[in-house]
Amino acid sequence: MSSLLLRGFLLGLAIAASPGPIFFLCLRRTVVRGSLHGLFSGFGVATADGFYAAVAAFGVGAIATLLTGERRWLALAGGVLLVALGARIVIDRPKATEPRSANSGAPAESKIPRGRNGAGLAWAYVSTLGLTITNPATIISFAALAATLGSGLNGGYLRPALLVVGVLLGSATWWCLLAALGAGLRARITPRVVRGISTASGLAIIVLGLAALVSSVGT
Repeated sequence: MSSLLLRGFLLGLAIAASPGPIFFLCLRRTVVRGSLHGLFSGFGVATADGFYAAVAAFGVGAIATLLTGERRWLALAGGVLLVALGARIVIDRPKATEPRSANSGAPAESKIPRGRNGAGLAWAYVSTLGLTITNPATIISFAALAATLGSGLNGGYLRPALLVVGVLLGSATWWCLLAALGAGLRARITPRVVRGISTASGLAIIVLGLAALVSSVGT
C-alpha cells in the first residue's frame, strides 16, 4: 500500500514540476503578491491534478472519454485564457517603487503589497484550478496514466484512493517548495527585477497559450 502512495507522490511531483504556463504564473504571483498568493495558486493546480488522478485511478470511463474527446475545445479555451492572462500581466506591470532597506538594498518588505484578502486568495485558487482543468497537457498526462494503470487498481477503493492522495501530496509539495523559493527571491530582488520577472512570465504565458491554440487547430 505504501508503494502506491509513493508512486502517486512521485507522479504528482513530476507532473507539477513540468515547465509550463502555470509555473510562470505561480512564480510571478509569489514574487509580486507574496507567498500566500503563490501557495493558493499552487493548491488550485494540486486540486485539478487530484481530480484527474481520481478520474484515471477510479476508472471513470465516461468522464475520461468526455475530457479526451473534447480535448480540442479545452485546448482552445485554455489557450485563449492563457493569452488573455499573459497580456494582462505584461500590461499591468507591478508598480514596484518601494524604498530599499538600508542594510540589504532590497525593497522594504513592509512596502510590498501582499494581496492577502480573502477574495484575492480565492481568485488565485479558482483561476489556476480552471486553467489546469483546461490545460491539454494535464489531460494528456493523466490519460496516459489511465492507460498505464489499466485494471491494476481493481479490488476496492483503497488502492486508487492511496494513489490519488499521493498525487495530491506530491503536487502540493512542489507548489509549497515553489512558494518558499519565490518568497526567498522576493526578499532579495530589486523592483526592476520584479518587473522583469513579471514581464517575462507574461510573455511566456502568451507563447504557451498560442501554442495551445495552434495545437487545438491542428487536432
